[in-house]
Amino acid sequence: MKHIILGTAGHVDHGKTSLVKALTGVDTDRLKEEKERGITIELGFASLPLKSGGTLGVVDVPGHEKFVKNMVAGATGIDLVLLVIAADEGVMPQTSEHLDICTLLGIRNGIIALTKIDLVDADWLSLVQDDIREFMKTTFLDGAPIIPVSAVSGKGVAELAAAIEELALRIGERGDSGLFRIPVDRVFTMKGFGSVVTGTLVSGQVSVGDTVEILPQRIHAKVRGIQVHNETQESAEAGQRTAINLQGIERAALDRGDVVAHPGIFEPSERLDVHLEYLKVAGRALKNRALVRFHTGTNEIMARVILLDREDLKPGESVYAQLLLEAPVVAMGRDRFVIRSYSPIRTVGGGEILDPDAVKQKKTKDRFAAELEALRTGTEAERVAVILGRAGVEGLTSSRLAVRTGIPLTSLNRVLKEMAEKKALLRIDREETRIVSFPAYQQLKEELMREIGQYHERFPLKEGVPKEELRMTAGQEIESRLYNMALKELENEKKILADREHVRLASHRVDLKGNLGDLGGRIEKIYRDAGLAAPSVKEVMDTLGGKKAEIVSVLGVLLNEGVLVKVTEDLYFHSGPLGKLKGDYTAALVTAGKATPATFKDLTGLSRKYIIPLMEYFDATKLTIRVGDHRTLRERR
Repeated sequence: MKHIILGTAGHVDHGKTSLVKALTGVDTDRLKEEKERGITIELGFASLPLKSGGTLGVVDVPGHEKFVKNMVAGATGIDLVLLVIAADEGVMPQTSEHLDICTLLGIRNGIIALTKIDLVDADWLSLVQDDIREFMKTTFLDGAPIIPVSAVSGKGVAELAAAIEELALRIGERGDSGLFRIPVDRVFTMKGFGSVVTGTLVSGQVSVGDTVEILPQRIHAKVRGIQVHNETQESAEAGQRTAINLQGIERAALDRGDVVAHPGIFEPSERLDVHLEYLKVAGRALKNRALVRFHTGTNEIMARVILLDREDLKPGESVYAQLLLEAPVVAMGRDRFVIRSYSPIRTVGGGEILDPDAVKQKKTKDRFAAELEALRTGTEAERVAVILGRAGVEGLTSSRLAVRTGIPLTSLNRVLKEMAEKKALLRIDREETRIVSFPAYQQLKEELMREIGQYHERFPLKEGVPKEELRMTAGQEIESRLYNMALKELENEKKILADREHVRLASHRVDLKGNLGDLGGRIEKIYRDAGLAAPSVKEVMDTLGGKKAEIVSVLGVLLNEGVLVKVTEDLYFHSGPLGKLKGDYTAALVTAGKATPATFKDLTGLSRKYIIPLMEYFDATKLTIRVGDHRTLRERR
């Protein structure tokens, strides 16, 4: 079943609230001040049952110029507009401004109600209708039905209700991203129930018992109850006027402009990429970095307009721009917005949000403009490619990708599958569905190769770079699965060699040259001449009197080349004498069947300083196995 929201629009005192009451029986002016002054100040809500079944949600907005910001909040999420024009006055300033706002918010369906017909004669009524038709020719209401009506006598009310129902039946299904979101337009407290928020549920659905997040505050609460059209429901879905009773949150923590959503989906942002339409009626050019009043959802925030390719924007022009906000806002790609001038306050433009999580522009103007053009007019796959490219190796979950592109989840999953088949992206985590663009992955591999190569240049005598150090150098934001995937693929491509702890280029060879070659020869001679009575590393350093770092590096090279063998942290042996000992030790064990420290001493003539480490070394290298206080060959030869 379709859920349709009808919103009023029109100049102050043209009879919007009276007309809503005539249609629905509900007086939407609830405030004492509204009753006293006879004008609508705050948003009002009602419901209109349809003869064909179902119910329209109705949002009644104020018409006074001082309350246009409330009108913009009420226009969020409406599917069709009821533009109210009084017959005795015709089109007035707020008629035009409200129509501009509806246009900028992407509303494309509506009806014109010509009210107060009891105050004019037939000739005047005909003349006003002609004027209205002429005025609407350049608007989305060109050709829309004009229904003469009197809320006082009731004349024309039935015809208006029938026209509204006919149009509601023709309107297509509301686009639904699949992500639950309600921009809050009213907050109040009900005795015995606690805090209640209302708004138009613009996408997704919510159920009693759900945990929700109030943004931008990032406060969590639980849905205690739901009402749709003043009836208690277990759930609500996109297109419905919804009231949600929240458990675990105080009224003071909530305000109009907040967004209620499921946790972890939306992120508040203070910078947006947009396509901006500057109205002809703006009158004067919009300067770069001009301060404006930014409206999206039910929020009003001060913002700076950053023009990317010019210093001013002339009336009637449109341009790609960034909006730098004074407070965070929660939005989604493809959301509409309105801007009003700082002073005097009037609607001057609006448009479409292209990326709700933009960053300061660092690319060339041409490349940046191409990205924004793709986000506005490109295919779904092109939009995904741009946003994934911006996310880099950090990637995005599918829900965050849906938020930034504005593509519904059902369509997005199809696009992601097609792009994965074409190797345009990678899915890193099936559970969280974290996605990385393939070009970003390729760049990561290239960056890893560069970092390894630079490490070899800095430390030519080291076999390789520690894996964790490499990951930190390439970027902390790299997810471990992606990092390991890149290393494995580089290894399969035979570009790198990796062990448990280190990575090196496949082409890397440690080569002792010049002074280091001489140092290597001196160290080797010390250990070869010492035989099994090898010196400690400290003794070698004291003997050579050189730089400790160079000696340690050369020792590492000699170990890797197999010239030396590390028995303990401080005890190295030349491979020649140690290899001969291994043969003698094996022969002795074959003859005697076992060895003890005493028989090992008889074999080698060494002191206990060497005996125990060497016997343990042969255990560790699986030549022998300890049984009680003696050793035997692990395998009989």
